[in-house]
Formats: sequence, C-alpha cells, structure tokens
Amino acid sequence: MRTFRLMLLSVALLACSATAEQYTIHYDVSVTPERGEAAVTITLRGDSLPSRIEVHFDPDQHRDWRAEPALDIDDDVATWRPRASGDSLSYRFAINHKRDGDSYDAMITDDWAVLRSDKLVPPMAVKVAKGLQASAELDFDLPEGWSSAAPYESLSDADNRYRVTDPGRRFIRPKGWLILGSIASRQDVIADVGVRVAAPRGQDIRLQDALAFVNWTLPYLKEIFPDFPPRLLIVSADDPMWRGGLSGPNSLFMHGDRPLISGNRTSSLIHELVHVGTSIRGTDKSDWIVEGIAEYYAVEILRRSGGISELRFRETLDELAQWGKESDGLFTGRSSGATTARAVGVMRQLDRELRELSEGKKSLDDVATALAEDGGKISVKAFVDTAERLAGGDLESLADIKSRITAN
Repeated sequence: MRTFRLMLLSVALLACSATAEQYTIHYDVSVTPERGEAAVTITLRGDSLPSRIEVHFDPDQHRDWRAEPALDIDDDVATWRPRASGDSLSYRFAINHKRDGDSYDAMITDDWAVLRSDKLVPPMAVKVAKGLQASAELDFDLPEGWSSAAPYESLSDADNRYRVTDPGRRFIRPKGWLILGSIASRQDVIADVGVRVAAPRGQDIRLQDALAFVNWTLPYLKEIFPDFPPRLLIVSADDPMWRGGLSGPNSLFMHGDRPLISGNRTSSLIHELVHVGTSIRGTDKSDWIVEGIAEYYAVEILRRSGGISELRFRETLDELAQWGKESDGLFTGRSSGATTARAVGVMRQLDRELRELSEGKKSLDDVATALAEDGGKISVKAFVDTAERLAGGDLESLADIKSRITAN
C-alpha cells in the first residue's frame, strides 16, 4: 500500500541520511509578460551529480536551449551531461497554450499568468548513481507587484520561493498548477490539508464560496482517500481560460464560471478533488475507471455531506444511467460525456454488490482507497482484481468487463 511504502521509504532515508550523497536542484524562473514567456534555469550543485539528463520537451513551447557544458538536441529531446557543481541548463518557455478553439489551459497577460509547472519544466529521464539523493527549490523572479501561489512548501526566508518534493524520485521537478501575478486568495487548514484558493485580482470569482465548499466536502473525501496531499491549491480564472476543470498533482484548475453544484446535481469541483485524491491515471482501455470513480463520488459526496437528499441522489444516478446508454462502450479511449456516465453505472452496481456480499462491511470506498494507495497508471485487470480480492471471489457486476479482458 502507498502509505506503508512511504513509511518504509522515510525510515530508510532517515537511516542513511548521515552517509548518503546529496545534490541540489535549483529552478530559477523569470517571467516576462510582454514576451509571453518564462526563462528557466536549472542549476545543479553537489560533489556528485546525475551523469545524464534527457529532457523531453515540446518544440512549440520550449526553445533557446543552452547548457554548461554543451548539450545535444535531437528533435524533441535535449540530452545534458552535467560535470561539475554549478553546471546549469536554461531555456525559454512560451506560456500561452490553447486547449481547444479559443480557450486556453495556460495563459499569461500583463497582470497574471496561469499554467502548470510540469509543463514549464518538461519530463526528464535521468541517469543517477544508486544512493544519490536530491533536494529541490523553485524561485520565481516576477514583475513588480506580482506574487505567486503554488502547491509547495513556501520557504520563510524569501517571497516566491518554494521547497519542491516528490517522494520516491531521485530527480525532483515541479508539478501542479501555478498562478502568478496580481492575485487574490483565501486559505485555511481543512481536515489537516492546507487549502488555498486563488484567482486573478479583479475577476468576479467567489473564492470564499469555493473555500467553504471544500470545507464542507473534503472531510468526507479524506475518509476514502486518507493519503490526500497535505497541500491543495485551487486556481480559478475567467475567459478565455478553458471552461471546465483540470486536475494536477496537489492542485487543480476550475473555471470561474463553473457552479459548485451543477443543475444535474453533480460537482465538477468534487470530481477534480477525487482526481487529486486518487492520483491514478488511465489508458485508452481504462480511462473510464478513473473518470467513473471521480464522477460517482461527485454525486456520492454531496449525498453524504447533506448537499442533496437520498431521493435526488438516486434520481441523479438514474439520469446518468440513461445518458450512459448513448455510449458505444467503455473501452473507447478518453472517457467523457456518455462514456463517463456509463462508467458511473458500473461503479453503482459494484458498490451494491460489494455491500450485499459483505453485509455492509465492504463497498466501492474500499476499492477506491486501494487504487489510490497504489496510485499511478491503472489497468482494467488491476481494477477487477482489486474488487474481486475485496469481495473474496467473482463479481457479477464486473462479469462483462472481465470477459472483455479475457477475450483481449
């Protein structure tokens, strides 16, 4: 289980901290609104460093690569071989990025910027000696009057400077949503989670309403996902940002116009909070599991917290079941709309069967908790195996899905 594995990792790190070799990663990010970009410099310091770092970048957003010593660039891969403490890699990142049509999932204006740090700093494949450990800091150089909100621990000795962690990784890079600029925010500690809700100053976004909604619902989510991150950043903004919700590590984005509870009695905000809590991701065959769990609990948590009645809860699930009939099937790639609604029906049937077989001792909660403890990419087989292990045998509610696995 993820909690147990992290405990073992912590014990091991404490045991070897006196002798383990360490190096530091320093990310310096300088934002220039008039150019619509950020200049990023990654500096390594230590007696021992990774011998090779392969950066897998987007040529449309990452450009002007430079390094000490020189690096090799082949299409969309930059290979860097640092040699001495103080060696650095730098590039420029174009922030604006359209998700579809005229809407953006990353944007910079004269007054603010909203983006994901795991896009700002692209994925890396690193060759590092066994036992070599890293620490990382992220430092923003911002225009006058700008500030930052990020889902990391803020360092007390400087503004806009953060300690970045990523348990189990020997090369740490920032992940999750960021908002920079002239921003307004509200924050509180809710169910032992430091929660901050932030948006560009001057936009008509009800930050206190969102914080109250999280205060109302997060304790119920933590009962299912006890390993929920200790920090949560919720970023919001109006048009032309994408009119929906998008989750990231320890964070999420929600368009300022999205209601906390939709007319069909689901909640996009709870849906994205479930994604943050599970930290699971799907494939072209299993995305329906990830989305189905999130959407099921977007309704179930409202019921448990008293946001909707038992009658409205059943009506909503019945309406989703009707919509799900429009789906061509669950194994259809990215799950959305009717496919996600159909997946909610599977979760509902599974929950019922587990409760009946166990006389109320097991439920879908146990499946969701187990999947979240493992985290990472999930397969259909892993989902079925987890549910059947908890049930102690075959499940009728998953018989058709299991037959598809066997057939393929």
